Amino acid sequence: MRAHHLPLLTTVSAPTVHSDYAVVAVTRPDFAADAYVGQLWRVPVDGRPARRITRGFVDTSPKLSPDGSLLAFLRGSAEAPPQLALVPADGGEPMVITDAELGVREFAFSPDGKRLAFIAQVPEPGRYGTVKDVGPGREDPRHITTVQFQLNGVGYTVDRRAHVFVVDVPDPYGEPPVKPIGNAAKADVDFVAVPVATQLSSGDFDHHAPTWDGDTVIVVAARHETRDGDLREDLYRFESPDAAPVRLTAAESTVGVIGSPVVVGDEMFFIGGDLGASGLDFFGHNPGVFAIPRSGGSARRLTAADSVHVDGQLVADGDGVLAVNLVRGVGRAIRVAASGMVELDGSMAELDEASVLAIGAAAGRRMAVVASADSPGELVDLARPDVPLTDFAAALRAASAPLRPVELEAKSADGYPVHGWVFAPPTSGPHPVLLMIHGGPFSAYGPTFFDEAQVLAEAGYAVLMCNPRGSTSYGEAHAAAIKHDFGNLDAADVLAFLDHALATVSGLDADRVGIMGGSYGGYLTAWLIANEHRFAAAIVERAYLDPKTFVGASDIGWYFPAAIHGEDVRSPLLVVDQVRTPTLVIHSENDLRCPLAVALRYYTELKQRGVDAELLVFPGENHELSRSGSPLHRKARFEHILRWWDRHLPVVSA
Repeated sequence: MRAHHLPLLTTVSAPTVHSDYAVVAVTRPDFAADAYVGQLWRVPVDGRPARRITRGFVDTSPKLSPDGSLLAFLRGSAEAPPQLALVPADGGEPMVITDAELGVREFAFSPDGKRLAFIAQVPEPGRYGTVKDVGPGREDPRHITTVQFQLNGVGYTVDRRAHVFVVDVPDPYGEPPVKPIGNAAKADVDFVAVPVATQLSSGDFDHHAPTWDGDTVIVVAARHETRDGDLREDLYRFESPDAAPVRLTAAESTVGVIGSPVVVGDEMFFIGGDLGASGLDFFGHNPGVFAIPRSGGSARRLTAADSVHVDGQLVADGDGVLAVNLVRGVGRAIRVAASGMVELDGSMAELDEASVLAIGAAAGRRMAVVASADSPGELVDLARPDVPLTDFAAALRAASAPLRPVELEAKSADGYPVHGWVFAPPTSGPHPVLLMIHGGPFSAYGPTFFDEAQVLAEAGYAVLMCNPRGSTSYGEAHAAAIKHDFGNLDAADVLAFLDHALATVSGLDADRVGIMGGSYGGYLTAWLIANEHRFAAAIVERAYLDPKTFVGASDIGWYFPAAIHGEDVRSPLLVVDQVRTPTLVIHSENDLRCPLAVALRYYTELKQRGVDAELLVFPGENHELSRSGSPLHRKARFEHILRWWDRHLPVVSA
């Protein structure tokens, strides 16, 4: 893959499933629009070709109504945020049914299919374009009294809380409203082009992940008194705008709800994690499946905390749920019964290089989006996952055949196993080597398609990627091993993997090695180049460079450094005087996770000490530049990275 192939990268959403077909959203970067575009596709399960069924600028998040007659989704445009849209499942012209000022985020059908609950941010009057000619620079000052007030990729949150709304589903075959003109327009009643939605929630709280239990709406929210000092979120039931919400998860519990909507059956199933008595003990703990009575109460964990890491969203399946379990860098489909029994989907166990990204199920049919070495994601029927139902990556393979990684396991200095992969060019070499370190650190690399590795390997570099201690998918002990000890065992692990690969994989040039990483990977890269002088050059990207200056500047700075470092804080910024390695610093102007100011200081300190350093700053981007930044910026980023490596580690043609 090369940088100009970015528009060939497709992202496939979680499927919404009917008995004989599924619907997915397929999006891709587009250089001409410098945006992400995509539509909905209908995928038959009998092997007939998938076909595009909508033609919006960007249509996402499809959901079929409970009876399968309607399809709801989010429709966005280049000029406006996404709104909730509706279309008959058997075809027709979609109609937009909301006009939320800042757009709609999430939604869910009621069990009878007659209503939709959705989440939308409600801006304070006078902000975010709610008053004509009052732009961001002319708004009133923000008066902030909390430590949680911003979010990377969003900005300020305290003045645009996310609330839950309910709207009646209109007749998709009814006559559309017509805006009156002339004398008719002088009537006292304002014209409304969409159904009037009812706001269920209110107050200085954010709500998300809506679902229904009968006639009531269940959402995830932090509404407790100590919410500004912990990470806990709970389940709340909303019956009407006039009734106070009912907290369903027990107040005395240390279990917090994580993200995705609850699944309602005989009990309520949700993804959660134990946050300890402080509500801040998050590091290294595996998310799991929990259940509570439908009336509310104490939660019981259904999956093993030490070995099962549940990712994504739960899907109803009989008396239990389907989930994705992360194992050694890949996702596996599992079923969790109400009894607590966990079953691996046996058919998926045979696909060693495949990783389940998302699951959908209905009428006894289970479907999943699966990534492989050849594709970022295709839809499969879990009854026969070896026969993909889609081939969205065909154009990508035709343009540049993806390279397959070699699996490798090394021994760290203390004998601990370090698992990872090597992406090497197809030629014999010797190839310059790039040690790439993932972010998180509670994250993991896998053997499936990864644009970063593919672009670098296509350019002639051998890319080494491993999951040192601190990573996910190897059990809680592996993840928690670096708590209060960043830059020690994790550093030893990545260096051991590098040395093992150089010694055992043919075609690698041990004398020409670079290092790079983003976020926590940028932290460890910066730490290593201050303590190791073996690298030809480095790239430190969107890096977590100094725990002290993280506090108050980062959206997670109010809790993250204290929770993970303890008293032994290793700060790359404080040892910058030890760096000798040429370093490219890459950052984004709107990064609220790892703020730009620290990167600017790190770069300036390098320059003042005579280090060969360069700075690349992307306007308008946040911490997610490499994954969801503007397509043209993502292309430019690749081009600058390749230029840097060509300067310091040029590929020598055989």
